Amino acid sequence: MREQSCFHCGLSIEQNEEIEFDDKKFCCTGCKTVYEIFSANDLTSYYDFEKSPGATPLDIKGKYDFLENEAILSKILEFQEGNTAIVSLNIPHIHCSSCIWILENLNRLQSGISTSQVNFHEKKVRIAFNAETVSLKEIVYLLSSIGYEPYISLENYGSAKTKIDRSLTYKLGVAFFCFGNIMLLSFPEYFEMKEFWLDSYKPFFRLLIFVLALPSFLYSASGYYVSAYHSIRTRMLNIDIPIALGIIVMFIRSTYDMLMDHGPGFFDSLASLVFFMLLGKMFQIKTYSFLSFERDFKSYFPIAVTKINKDTSEDNVAIYDVLKGDRLLIRNQELIPVDGILISESAEIDYSFVTGEAVPITKKSGDKVFAGGKQIGKVIEMEVLHSVSQSYLTQLWSNEIFQKKVDQKHKTITDAISRYFTPILLLIAFAGFGYWIFIDANIAFNVFTAVLIVACPCALALTAPFTFGNILRILGKKKFYLKNAIVIEQLAKVDTIVFDKTGTITTNKKSNILYEGNIISDLDIVLIKNVLRGSNHPLSRMLYDFLPETKRIVVENFQEITGKGILAIIDSKEIKIGSGQFVNDIVADGSEIEKTSLHIKIDGVYFGKYTFQNQYREGLEKLFSTLSKEYKIKVLSGDNDGERANLEAILPKGTELIFNQKPEQKLEYIKKLQEKGQNVMMVGDGLNDAGALAQSNVGISISENVNVFSPACDAILDATEFSRLNYFLKLSHKAISVIKMSFTLSLLYNVVGLAFAVTGNLLPIVAAIIMPLSTITIVSFVTFMSNYFSNRKLE
Repeated sequence: MREQSCFHCGLSIEQNEEIEFDDKKFCCTGCKTVYEIFSANDLTSYYDFEKSPGATPLDIKGKYDFLENEAILSKILEFQEGNTAIVSLNIPHIHCSSCIWILENLNRLQSGISTSQVNFHEKKVRIAFNAETVSLKEIVYLLSSIGYEPYISLENYGSAKTKIDRSLTYKLGVAFFCFGNIMLLSFPEYFEMKEFWLDSYKPFFRLLIFVLALPSFLYSASGYYVSAYHSIRTRMLNIDIPIALGIIVMFIRSTYDMLMDHGPGFFDSLASLVFFMLLGKMFQIKTYSFLSFERDFKSYFPIAVTKINKDTSEDNVAIYDVLKGDRLLIRNQELIPVDGILISESAEIDYSFVTGEAVPITKKSGDKVFAGGKQIGKVIEMEVLHSVSQSYLTQLWSNEIFQKKVDQKHKTITDAISRYFTPILLLIAFAGFGYWIFIDANIAFNVFTAVLIVACPCALALTAPFTFGNILRILGKKKFYLKNAIVIEQLAKVDTIVFDKTGTITTNKKSNILYEGNIISDLDIVLIKNVLRGSNHPLSRMLYDFLPETKRIVVENFQEITGKGILAIIDSKEIKIGSGQFVNDIVADGSEIEKTSLHIKIDGVYFGKYTFQNQYREGLEKLFSTLSKEYKIKVLSGDNDGERANLEAILPKGTELIFNQKPEQKLEYIKKLQEKGQNVMMVGDGLNDAGALAQSNVGISISENVNVFSPACDAILDATEFSRLNYFLKLSHKAISVIKMSFTLSLLYNVVGLAFAVTGNLLPIVAAIIMPLSTITIVSFVTFMSNYFSNRKLE
């Protein structure tokens, strides 16, 4: 029997879970409801663009009540004047043309919305609405009800608009305008066409070309002059010195030729050189604007929290307004925003993001709870000890040692080549000039100009930007997003790889579950499954998903005791599920204490236990086996060593395993490796890895959703592509090989060109024509080779 898929979201439909409506099959009531909403508003075209483009809507009752607070609202809205308000919301689920279509037709779903515009790359929708007719809270609930829940965090609260530097775009635009028009006006002179009107207006056209060349020479190329000046001042020769000198010499020589009526000069070549070099730079840096590589705790924290007043009434207050002594209400799955004291009898807190510890920690009344933990289960109350700015999590993130430091000593491969290329080129140019000046002054100036033009290192300068730019694009398509091109060079130098355990080499979505004990009948499985259905505990959810589908029956009495387990009654049978001590007074011994288990007891009979083991990412064993041949592999974890035996069984021999590591200890470990001269790549996921990611030579953040929180890092790797890490490392090595091949090709071209130039056999005009041709050749070569290597099997 062929597996059925949900018409709305595309997920497979579980047996006995199928819902049929309008001759279409749905996996849940939520998906059916979304379809009904679209049908009622004549928006079923949503399903025409993509097959099953939707997402299952979640129950978010009460989650966005803080949007009724005017003070908070004013911080989130981009514009508010009279009845008109505008807001930009981040929608992580935006992924196809159907998403764009439905989000830009919100006005047909809700009166009061005037326009909605999607920015696909940034996964944002900008909504203009009438604040008297519809509220922001209603809009957010509307989006959530159709499967497009917005991601609103503390990062949105009062954040100033980031100023975007568009200077390179302006320079490129000016260079392109000048280049295109100069080429057009120069065309007749290429063929020395003799025509009355052309000859009569030749001085005018040449003057026009000169005027058009000025913006390109003075404005578009200004960055190269500044870079060359700083390079000379610091006595560190870089590639921009000969580039700047070549541009200046071309401009001066062209102006001289035009004034002396020797010819049109080389303004066309000058403009093309500046344009292509700026295009290469733009290609390299124009990368993933929709990703953030420098996010902090603010993008993870909620904007508001529920405060309990002295009269027991509840208010939604902004996080920054929470003060010491306030009493807060924290619901299931909500983040604890501040340090405090637990007032409720007990609570289970998931600190995996902060500490790396996979199993939730049980807290009792009077215990201290820290910011960053996620509350699991029933509603709890807590008293605030510190405000957001003074909490442990904020101080941990703000610690100077946890910030990514820019490696000022890092020299790119282009800088390394230019260190020798620049002085040699200048030496040849002045030597040629010095030789010919005593023979023929005109030839001497031609030789000097031709040498600088033909050997102007535009090909060298374009090699790295176009290669790295293309590699960035290729890696991005394969869901590996690098912060900038320098990261590619740093990846190629890595010799040691350090992995975090929880959430990095293990996946939070799956868990291996083993049963030990007496055989459980199908009837008892039905009882266990229905009892687990009422629990929100992560282990309960895992076991519920693990057990086979069963019929649903009524649970007469259900009680979940935090930190212990579940007590329920079905058909007069008592079912106990939880810890060994709670279920059957079993006290864990030394061999069992590190294992995570759920024990089962039905109607007074103890059956056994389900043991949970971390599910390692697919392809982990093969990946580590391949990496260990070329790299030193280490595994750090904030978790206990209960998984040591399992890890040792699947990881290569000699892999160093270190457990119970705090964030500061991880950072220190990376630092010690670097002090030994090792180039370290750190692969992690949570805040507990932030310091190590910042300290490492290359920090890679694994993310289940690249649009949601990632610590400060150099690269973001989609979790689904984790097994291809070795391929990405190999491709970075190939990128360096392509650049070296291109440099060799460019240098050979320069040697041949210089041989003709210094002997006086190469006119400047010929050199000016050859130069752009060599540029096009090099750009084509690096693009072809980088695509070739990316399509080869490198793993």
